[in-house]
Amino acid sequence: MEKLTNQRCVPCEGGIPPMTKEEAEEYLSQVPSWRIVDDEGILKLNKTFKFNNFRESWQFFDRIAELAESEGHHPDISVHYNRVIVTLFTYAIKGLFLNDFIMAAKIEEILKELQKGHR
Repeated sequence: MEKLTNQRCVPCEGGIPPMTKEEAEEYLSQVPSWRIVDDEGILKLNKTFKFNNFRESWQFFDRIAELAESEGHHPDISVHYNRVIVTLFTYAIKGLFLNDFIMAAKIEEILKELQKGHR
């Protein structure tokens, strides 16, 4: 399995089935701090990130927004003072697709970069 951070998101126009939970769990091994949630029958990836303050949370949000634009794949993001909640799934197929895992892996890379900068 190719490393997720080496891949790019590809447009998903629908017409294909979403990943099964079993398929999604195979990719989850590359982003183990994320969790698969079942939201009324739609599988999604979810993670809450914690920061020291609002500025750090917002800086992280900004970087995710830049990534989302460059990849053409946009997560649901909530910012709450020192927490950022990110939910990924593919709207066109109402479930998980490879793009969601690519984004999760790249978001983890952003976190690592920001943590290096705050030391």
